Amino acid sequence: MTQLETIQAVYPNLVDRFLQYVKINTRSNEESTTVPSDEKEVAFLAALADELKALGLANVRTMADGYVFADLPANTDKKVPAIGFISHVDTADFPADHVDPQVVADYDGESDILLNDEYSLTVKDFPSLKKYAGDTLITTDGTTLLGADDKAGVVEIISAAEYLLAHPEVEHGDLHFAFGPDEEIGIGADHFDVAAFGADFAYTVDGGELGELQWETFSAAQAVITIQGRNVHPGSAKDTMVNALQVAIDVHNALPEHDRPEHTAGREGFYHLLALDGTPESAKMTYIIRDHDRAKFEERKALLTKVVADLNANFDVKRINLSLNDQYYNMGEVLKDNMMPVDLAQKAMEELGIKPIIEAVRGGTDGSKITFLGLPTPNMFAGGENMHGRYEYISVRVMKEAVDTILKINALNVAQAQ
Repeated sequence: MTQLETIQAVYPNLVDRFLQYVKINTRSNEESTTVPSDEKEVAFLAALADELKALGLANVRTMADGYVFADLPANTDKKVPAIGFISHVDTADFPADHVDPQVVADYDGESDILLNDEYSLTVKDFPSLKKYAGDTLITTDGTTLLGADDKAGVVEIISAAEYLLAHPEVEHGDLHFAFGPDEEIGIGADHFDVAAFGADFAYTVDGGELGELQWETFSAAQAVITIQGRNVHPGSAKDTMVNALQVAIDVHNALPEHDRPEHTAGREGFYHLLALDGTPESAKMTYIIRDHDRAKFEERKALLTKVVADLNANFDVKRINLSLNDQYYNMGEVLKDNMMPVDLAQKAMEELGIKPIIEAVRGGTDGSKITFLGLPTPNMFAGGENMHGRYEYISVRVMKEAVDTILKINALNVAQAQ
């Protein structure tokens, strides 16, 4: 049998379900004021709830924040902690209409992959391809993203549940599943109902390459700066004009030049100018601020506040307004005192022959917020590469190994119970 046929023999719906889901546009909408942010997500989650009921999961319900919860009750008399598995259905801010996934069977690990007449996945630009010799890959057609972030996680969780439903001889404790909206715009887990979910600990299945196991994230804030200029004819502007765009440049130049995403790595934080729009009359800037260290995170916010105050002091009226809002915090601040979920997942991967990659995330997950809401929730791999763009792809083998890991976490959880 081919690799794909072998995987389908164990998890028969894993690939077909993924191909079906990624074709459905579920892009979240940052400009929206509704929860969930887009009706496309609402429709997808409603269909997903129906599918989970049809599979035989119990207590399928849609929560006020749009999350769909479902349960698989324990089939063992052992005192087993309840585990949750969580993923998000929305995709990022890249074209997501008419996704046309391409299946590349038996990839040789050396060749470039033609997406369309204009774009290719080249080994030179994407050396990660070399890891996947012999694998079946799923790519975009070069015009959209793929949506493996995080529909891969969605189908991996469902495939694990489906396997357990089909194999009642496999012992498990109470398992709880959650599928939510709006992770990509940072608000999906704001009102996650930990008590109603019912798990003792959980995992977001939302990471990248095989073996990723993440229990530290950035702490994150967003800054929106509005600038009111005074525009006059440039021919008579001396000592009169206040160019809002120039003020924006002055704000940006007052921040540390090194502390930008393009100059940082590892545990280095940054200020990222995400958007700048305006005219000499008025301008708007949007930053995201990131750091793993909470003290440094607070220092970064304080510095931006001081920069704005110092520049405002140069004007006769307040011309620069700063709105600064925290988004999430480094979940490692909580998980360092309860590493059991991390240790359990690490052991599961090692027993499966998967080398755990344990690094601080240069980003965040829904698990960041959920952990601070009282449910320890590290993040494990889902398999996507080059996420959020036209060069996104995923290995079917890695998707299968994600399902294996979910099932192994359950097996170890039962084995260590009384």
